[in-house]
Amino acid sequence: MKKTIVVVDDEEDILGLIEKILSSNSYSVLLAKNGKELFELLSRIKPDLIVLDVMMPGKDGYAICGHLKQKLETKDIPIMMLTVLADSSHVEKGKKMGAAAYLTKPFEPRELERQIKKILSE
Repeated sequence: MKKTIVVVDDEEDILGLIEKILSSNSYSVLLAKNGKELFELLSRIKPDLIVLDVMMPGKDGYAICGHLKQKLETKDIPIMMLTVLADSSHVEKGKKMGAAAYLTKPFEPRELERQIKKILSE
């Protein structure tokens, strides 16, 4: 059975790129442009992984990650943070909020694939 990954990013080009990469690796991919769309999806499905941008309008990725990790229904869904915020304080904040991985933009598609495979095999 295909693993389902939800990608949350407010940039259309990033959503399209990640969808193309993941679909070519036989994942089922759902897209959300913000936290509100993510929560709507999560009311219907439980994905195997969430790839979450940090800098978005409304709730940022850190707040969303923290919220999901506190809820019984979503606390076990692994989250990969994907952001331009590359310094160590941001990486630490992401991990502190419960992220399983932290990848910075621009990213190498192979590195994205590698980290996702690692998370999903744990």
